[in-house]
Amino acid sequence: MSEITLTDQNFASEVLQSKEPILVDFWAPWCGPCRILGPVIEEIAQETQNKGIKVGKLNVDENPNIAGNYNVMSIPTTMVFKGGKPVEQFVGVQPKQVLVKALEKAK
Repeated sequence: MSEITLTDQNFASEVLQSKEPILVDFWAPWCGPCRILGPVIEEIAQETQNKGIKVGKLNVDENPNIAGNYNVMSIPTTMVFKGGKPVEQFVGVQPKQVLVKALEKAK
């Protein structure tokens, strides 16, 4: 399973009500740095499946409400949610290890 496509409609059920920590990538197709981070997010999703961790991507152009709720001003922004609350936030392209470490910490 790869990353979950998040929307304004499923964000509450997939992220806020998730029992597992979830990494959310706020991105847009026209964003160069987002395209660099995309394969990293996909890799993390594949490597963490069945390990009690979820990974999702939210297109900020298609789902502006959620991005606005979390004050996402620049993309890519990645957030780790645990128990329905953001516990870590990163702006810009991050090394894979940084994101994986943040997820592990949230478990």
